Amino acid sequence: MKFNILTLFPEMFPGPLNFSLHRKALKKKLFEIKTINIRDFSTNKSKTVDDKPFGGGPGMIMKADILQKSLEFVNKKKLKTFYLSPRGEKLNQETIKEIALNKEIILVCGRYEGVDERFLKYNDIKEISIGDYILSGGEIASFILIDACVRLIPEVLGNKESLASESFQNHLLEYPQYTKPTKWKNLSVPGILKSGNHKKISDWRLKKSIEQTKRVRPDLFDLYKKK
Repeated sequence: MKFNILTLFPEMFPGPLNFSLHRKALKKKLFEIKTINIRDFSTNKSKTVDDKPFGGGPGMIMKADILQKSLEFVNKKKLKTFYLSPRGEKLNQETIKEIALNKEIILVCGRYEGVDERFLKYNDIKEISIGDYILSGGEIASFILIDACVRLIPEVLGNKESLASESFQNHLLEYPQYTKPTKWKNLSVPGILKSGNHKKISDWRLKKSIEQTKRVRPDLFDLYKKK
């Protein structure tokens, strides 16, 4: 999968994606990151990319004409394009699965007070939010989206079965996990997990997943009940 990143800070990449499993996947070319510096498409000597908002207000807005040039530079194939924005559709595992079906996408990383609305409308760009909070720019949000997508690429994870038991599968959060030592700080591993009875272990894990989801994410639990 190839990720084309429109950004004012290309030096931020690959950043945290250059470690652990992602580093190995990059070396194997299981995914690719290409950065496009938006500032390269500015036409004045100071490389200005923003201006004051019409109607007044704080901050600066990234200019539609410059963003358009940077998008057209990479978007020869009419790729799906996403803008990382706090007002966008909240990112979840189902959305990640849909995005990961694409062989190549474009991610637009905004800065300042945002981008000219006309750029988004003209190009029918989907806005994606990673949560109900504000970041300084879209780069950090893009790392999260890319990380989640890359984990779904075949051969990236050593054990494919681990994907099936992760949180958000079937609208449930993951059950508690334990490893050695069997006793730590006077806390013991639940006996059922040492029983060797796979049916009972499976039932226990499902029960704990349901309990955790009901307590922490009642919204997900409601979806689970409706299955």
